[in-house]
Amino acid sequence: MRQLAKPGAAKGRPRRAVVGAKEKAVAGSFRRLCFAAVLAVTFFLYYRFSQLDDPCRGRYIHVYPLPPRFNTDMTRDACRGDNNGGGRWPAGICESIDNAGLGRPLADPADGVLTDEDGWYGTRQLALDIIFHNRMKRYECLTNHTAVATAIFVPFYAALDFARYAGQDNVTRDAASVDLAEWLKWRFLDDRQRPQDGHDNFLVAGRTARDLARDGGNSGGPNWGTNLLARPVGRNLSVLVLESSLAPNASEFAVPYPTYFHPRTDADVFGWQDRVRGLQRKWLMAFVSDKPRGTDNAATATIHDHVMAQCKASDACGHLQPDPDCATGTDHGQCHSPVKAMRLLQSATFCLHPPPGGSPPSYTRRWVFDAMVAGCIPVFFHPASAHLQYRWHLPEDHAKYSVFIPEAGVRAGTASIEAVLRAISASTVARMRGEVVRLIPQVVYADPRGKLETVKDAFDIAVDGMLDRVARLRH
Repeated sequence: MRQLAKPGAAKGRPRRAVVGAKEKAVAGSFRRLCFAAVLAVTFFLYYRFSQLDDPCRGRYIHVYPLPPRFNTDMTRDACRGDNNGGGRWPAGICESIDNAGLGRPLADPADGVLTDEDGWYGTRQLALDIIFHNRMKRYECLTNHTAVATAIFVPFYAALDFARYAGQDNVTRDAASVDLAEWLKWRFLDDRQRPQDGHDNFLVAGRTARDLARDGGNSGGPNWGTNLLARPVGRNLSVLVLESSLAPNASEFAVPYPTYFHPRTDADVFGWQDRVRGLQRKWLMAFVSDKPRGTDNAATATIHDHVMAQCKASDACGHLQPDPDCATGTDHGQCHSPVKAMRLLQSATFCLHPPPGGSPPSYTRRWVFDAMVAGCIPVFFHPASAHLQYRWHLPEDHAKYSVFIPEAGVRAGTASIEAVLRAISASTVARMRGEVVRLIPQVVYADPRGKLETVKDAFDIAVDGMLDRVARLRH
């Protein structure tokens, strides 16, 4: 017969056992909570104190892992089959992007125009994308974590993309830009730990801003270039270009054209500076010209044509004309022998740099920077040629390193370039040349396979400028 439980008797475990189990559970949870808190505080203190000694604090950069179709596939395709990638690419492009983007080595001629064969290459402007990417791979403050990064580098080869589809229809030219914009849009949405406007993302292009902003109000017309910078995502990116559009509120920053000189060590830089300081310069002024873009009529001639006319008429001006079979509008530097150009630039005190003109309008040429490497004092005729550009790389006091002659007087025939330059005292010329020589490392891109230890090159200064910009935006 089943016994009945006594009234008031507990069912299941005794009450004391239940209370004890709850106390143990609470105590265990409390101990785990304390342990987690200690870990969090320890990590916080470690992070805070380690940051005090972290040389990369505020300098970390994350490189987006773009699919290869945005970069390395282009370099592969440019060299596939023949030297111009089956006809889509400019002739000789494969040779031009070899050697980490530096191009073919330039042999040192007997007269010693180029002192070290290993430091001189036939570099083209469009290779800046590749050179910068290769330098970034060896940047000392890279991080795999976007939350830690101050800025993010987008390794899209916009200049190569421009070159491969030049002359095609707009849909074809814009395909990669549309693709990149879509990729970045989803990346922004996935990365909740970073600002969503993209201003801390930057890319580098060996073209002018106008070449990449078709239909953006500052382009060369409805059938020129790509619309990368005219797209919403592109407008938010920070873009380092060879020449900015100078449009209000644009996120474009001008960086120097690549020169022929790419030092591997500090000794390469110092040795070259010593050499150009001691050069004998037989020409008062020199001009490496493009093909005439205007006409013989003074009313329609460009400032480039006016400067060329004054140079040809002067016994004090050395003039290098482009190869006769070179097409108008070809990349600066492709119409001249690098050795001939450097020989002339090294033999002149002043080098003339009028805007080349064209459509879209351009105000700067690569010879500005090749001439500075040669120790030649630049002479400008328009403020947009350098004084309004290259704020990170050139001194704010433009008179320290350059001469400015307003183009209006040259066009009107009331300003003699030779007379203006002869009026500058020898002591002033010496000071200006000293400043130009001092600036040489700031306007060259070191060989990505070497390392500069004590001097900063154009890459280092561009990265510093970008990091400073992001820091200002965040504060």
